[in-house]
Amino acid sequence: MNIPTSYDRAAVRAKIAAVANLPTDPSPGGLALFDLDHTLLPIDSDFEWGRFLVRIGVLDPAIHEQENKRFYRQYQDGTLDIQEYLDYALQPLARRPRAEVNAWHEQFMIEVVRPAIRPEALDLIGQHQAAGHLCAVVTATNAFVTRPIASAFGIEHLIASEIEEGQGSYTGRPTGTPSFREGKITRTHEWLASLDKSFAQFERSWFYSDSMNDLPLLRQVTDPVATNPDPRLLAAALESGWPVLQLFE
Repeated sequence: MNIPTSYDRAAVRAKIAAVANLPTDPSPGGLALFDLDHTLLPIDSDFEWGRFLVRIGVLDPAIHEQENKRFYRQYQDGTLDIQEYLDYALQPLARRPRAEVNAWHEQFMIEVVRPAIRPEALDLIGQHQAAGHLCAVVTATNAFVTRPIASAFGIEHLIASEIEEGQGSYTGRPTGTPSFREGKITRTHEWLASLDKSFAQFERSWFYSDSMNDLPLLRQVTDPVATNPDPRLLAAALESGWPVLQLFE
């Protein structure tokens, strides 16, 4: 990642701290959850992954372009059937050798994701980590696509839609509860329980998201932050008095 010479880190960090009401001193009793697409990233990694597979010849361009746009519109409208979408989106991984799909993803990271990682997002995460907060990415995008992205942001914990595996490869089918809408609450509770923790143990909890689809989890935390919000989330945030963070301005 190349940081622009005009990037004013002190000003960005001050803006983030003021908008998100971050503590000025280390406060280990905190939980920070981050949506990924259009929140930490200025792109949609799932949408771009599909376009990347078209570009390298894995998917038919005409068919995929139509389906990709259809599902993306449904997501934006709040009408997405997550099971239908995952059944479609995971098919390119089905029965492919693990080495092959991993090579695809390495190329995807180099060409698409890493150039989109912005210093503002790293500074947002860094402020929570410096405060000693437990951090996790919580995304509806599948874990195959997002695990390396979370790692690139320096976040160990990932809550994402999971993929079934069998005989050393992916089956192309989802498994478990998709981390979408109310499913993000279910999966976050499960993750915290795996760490012998719960929401109640944290004095403060933040969730940063751009999407109206994330209202359930935004309402679960003590400090919801509408981040680069879509128009419907922006309206809901203003009505509820939630802070609005335009991270990439």
